[in-house]
Amino acid sequence: MEFFTQLADFFRPLWGLWLMLLFGAIIAWVMWPSKKRNQDMEDHAQIPLRDQD
Repeated sequence: MEFFTQLADFFRPLWGLWLMLLFGAIIAWVMWPSKKRNQDMEDHAQIPLRDQD
């Protein structure tokens, strides 16, 4: 049981680093340019300009 306590004490300071890396990965995934996502956003931007016919 002492092994797990030492293991937890070792990994406890790394949680901040892990969460920062996870946050950075999510932001990179959201902001990464994608052709499909770019085309979808372009289509959505044109909605107010379409005719009602």
